[in-house]
Amino acid sequence: MKRCLLFSLLALCSFAVQAQAKHDFSLSKDGFFLDGRPFQIISGEMHPARIPREYWQHRIQMAKAMGCNTIAAYIFWNYHESTPGKFDFKTGNHDIASFIKLCQQEGLWVLLRPGPYVCAEWDLGGLPPYLLKIPDIKLRCMDPRYMAAVKTYVDRLAKEVAPLQCSKGGPILMVQVENEYGSYGNDKEYLETLRKFWIAGGINVPFYTADGATPFMLDAGHIAGAAIGLDSGGNEGDFEQARKHDPTVPSFSSETYPGWLTHWGEKFAKPDTNDLKNEMAFLLKNHKSFNLYVIHGGTNFGLTAGANSFSPTQYQPDITSYDYDAPIDEQGRATPKYHMLRQMIGSYTDRNLPAIPAAVPSMDIPSFEMHGSGSIWDNIAAAPIVRSAQPLSFEAMGQDQGFVLYRTKLIGHKKGKLTITAPHDYALVFLEKKFIDTVWRDGGKWTVELPAIDPAVKDPLLEILVEGMGHINFAQYMIDRKGITERVTLNGMTLMNWEMVLVPVNEKFVPKGNDKQDPRPGHFFSGDFTLDKTADTFFDLSGYSKGLCFINGHLLGRYWNIGPQQRLYCPASWLKKGKNELLVFDQHQLQAAPVSGKQMMN
Repeated sequence: MKRCLLFSLLALCSFAVQAQAKHDFSLSKDGFFLDGRPFQIISGEMHPARIPREYWQHRIQMAKAMGCNTIAAYIFWNYHESTPGKFDFKTGNHDIASFIKLCQQEGLWVLLRPGPYVCAEWDLGGLPPYLLKIPDIKLRCMDPRYMAAVKTYVDRLAKEVAPLQCSKGGPILMVQVENEYGSYGNDKEYLETLRKFWIAGGINVPFYTADGATPFMLDAGHIAGAAIGLDSGGNEGDFEQARKHDPTVPSFSSETYPGWLTHWGEKFAKPDTNDLKNEMAFLLKNHKSFNLYVIHGGTNFGLTAGANSFSPTQYQPDITSYDYDAPIDEQGRATPKYHMLRQMIGSYTDRNLPAIPAAVPSMDIPSFEMHGSGSIWDNIAAAPIVRSAQPLSFEAMGQDQGFVLYRTKLIGHKKGKLTITAPHDYALVFLEKKFIDTVWRDGGKWTVELPAIDPAVKDPLLEILVEGMGHINFAQYMIDRKGITERVTLNGMTLMNWEMVLVPVNEKFVPKGNDKQDPRPGHFFSGDFTLDKTADTFFDLSGYSKGLCFINGHLLGRYWNIGPQQRLYCPASWLKKGKNELLVFDQHQLQAAPVSGKQMMN
């Protein structure tokens, strides 16, 4: 017995020493080296903030079984610091150190992509919207207000990740500096300062940048001594661009795209698989390192989805699902694309890959009835009010998303063409408590017709309920404040003297009062259902118009009947045996509709 115990203790000690073994990851002009030997990075990207924590290990194991030896992970600054100076790196999905340690536990390395800006179809590209409270702030440059906040973030995150570098016995091989900066700006001092921040925080593994494989992007976005990431590098011409830019460092495909993003109102993105197959064959045959963006997308839970815009009047918000048509789907299942890539990687690398983990169970939930349970107007009655001559943005009032009701009295003009400049992002217009029309930011059609009302009403009440959706996460229009961002005019006359009622979507965003007391749109609907077991499901909101869905107090995300997404993913951990409550807030619906749960999103 003592002998067995001794052997067990020796085995544990050996494992502990092995787990803490330090490694040397280095760059040469010819490629990457791990402990002096050539190393091909075969990486799959996933984001811990988009995956229920209880499924982190399953998704990592799925990537390993597909042939990956590395996991790439974006860190979303605003997910960890939503309020200035208050960081969360410990609770739930915020515990990034535990995610990195899980990768190591499964025998995988890590590419860390900490930003501060990351894009990623995430709200404001990961930057905290509280920055937008500063009226003239400039982002992603040497603006001292921005850089002071960045320094605070880098210093705090470095405490979590510096001990997890391969040089200290952890799995982190490289750290990315910023993200696709050559698509945005050309401030090399900014990029070098970021690198210095990380070095001061104890980062001593190699750095890399990631940019499109074009001369101007590489020139503007790369810094000397860092590996060159190509978004994407799919052929010899792409890698030749990197060699021309800097022949002294290695390059790799830092984002090879097996799928693509989807905006509201579009069809689900389904990229051509043959193109992916050709790119992968090139990368594997030529022993090029690569990262699949993404191997598993997950979900934009809550209000985390971002948006795109390439003109002052364009606005393309991302759907709640971040399925991305990835090899591992939103619920964690292996797709045909997964099996194709697994076969290719196994064949080209001559490796016996682990068995594919069992699928996470999912279930149908029979249709259950919903009923009215209050309206946003009851919430507004008790909400804080800000007064100003002109409308203020959400951020100016300390709010980043959710809803704000703007209201004023019509003095002078009482009817005619009402123009909101510019509505960010979705507005419902009411006159004397009657719904008139909606104004949608995309396309620049921001004018509605106010009808004539009873002349006996001296100064009619105008109300505009504005929903702030995802902040723009890419390109030149990222200064994307929410609400009414300039002014409101009626027949060209600027309307003055506004009250703004703040209704953030937080723990207080729950029904208050009797649903029958207000006929205006903006109603809550709730329904109960009972379970004798739990499993993942997708709640079908196809009977509703536009709004938010909560399960047992957890905000699943946004839904919208313009599609393409009609079902919202719910992990088993947000359900419970016994009674469950689903809450829907709909901006247009006046009548309840039943809801059911489905095993699949489509």
